[in-house]
Amino acid sequence: MKKLGLMLIVLGLVGVAKAQEDQKAKGILDKMSDKYQTIPAYKTNFVYQLRNKVENIDEKFSGEIMVKGEKYVLIMSDQEIYNDGETIWTLLKDANEVNVDYYMPDEGDLSPNNIYAAYKKGYRYRWVENKKVGSRTLDVVELQPENPKDPDKMFYKILLNIDNSDHTIHSWEMYDRGGNVFSYIISGFNPAFKAEDSFFEFNAAKYPNVEVVDMR
Repeated sequence: MKKLGLMLIVLGLVGVAKAQEDQKAKGILDKMSDKYQTIPAYKTNFVYQLRNKVENIDEKFSGEIMVKGEKYVLIMSDQEIYNDGETIWTLLKDANEVNVDYYMPDEGDLSPNNIYAAYKKGYRYRWVENKKVGSRTLDVVELQPENPKDPDKMFYKILLNIDNSDHTIHSWEMYDRGGNVFSYIISGFNPAFKAEDSFFEFNAAKYPNVEVVDMR
């Protein structure tokens, strides 16, 4: 009986510790989310990497995203995405083609413009550790889908690395069940970025002979 009682106490303490860690993670995530939501517009430069050890894949390229509320422009080497909050244009540079569709916000979709709010619905989270990267101290927070079988959740694990001094995101990694690891490392952040609303609309005049494929 004494052994059983001791075991129950230990299990109870583990449960309390886990709850405390979850609250710690929530506090870190809330501060990070509040940080980004108070900025009217910003520009982020990032390095994207895709790794898959089984398939021997290791690809890396850089990009930038400009965000203003629901609006954003995402520029990468092979494509550009323009979103004015109602319509989304995807320019495929190699094909000289732009696909046009309605913008339908999907909380299950993760990208550099909404990663700061992804944890708020459909995920559970826990604080993992502190780690040093250069002079910065990062809080590592893990997200996992509340329902692992949810078809809308592509990734079974997401690791957010958040600077604990200014609450900005340093980097994050997303893991899918196909063995792919998608990493984003923030290489530049400008919270003073300014742009007119027209900036987030695709301007076909800049791309002569582009083929427009309207999917609406």
